[in-house]
Amino acid sequence: MTRVAESALDPAIAARLKRTPDGLVCAVVQERGSGDVLMVAWMDDEALHRTLTTGRATYWSRSREAYWVKGETSGHVQHVHEVRLDCDGDALLVVVDQTGPACHTGTHTCFDTDVLLGGNNGQIVQS
Repeated sequence: MTRVAESALDPAIAARLKRTPDGLVCAVVQERGSGDVLMVAWMDDEALHRTLTTGRATYWSRSREAYWVKGETSGHVQHVHEVRLDCDGDALLVVVDQTGPACHTGTHTCFDTDVLLGGNNGQIVQS
């Protein structure tokens, strides 16, 4: 199903985005101070517009089919420092100041648990 949402996103920015068939762009979230990759989420034009205008990270939940502002219920807020578009226009880098854990499991980053390669002298690791 293709998402078509009315948005006030700057048309010049919207024209540069390459979206999935569902109208989404991958957002890689990085912590400003540490450089840690915290999580990956999805944005459509409206979520990106809200993020750019409020400074609060806003995403599209594919499972709930609704917008969510990171930390709105948990208190683990992401204050957006900068947003970058990659060279192909199909991914965003959202640089944030993170309050509390970023992952819904309660860990600092969603990438803390399973190391598939590396971390053990370059050996494949299964956890």
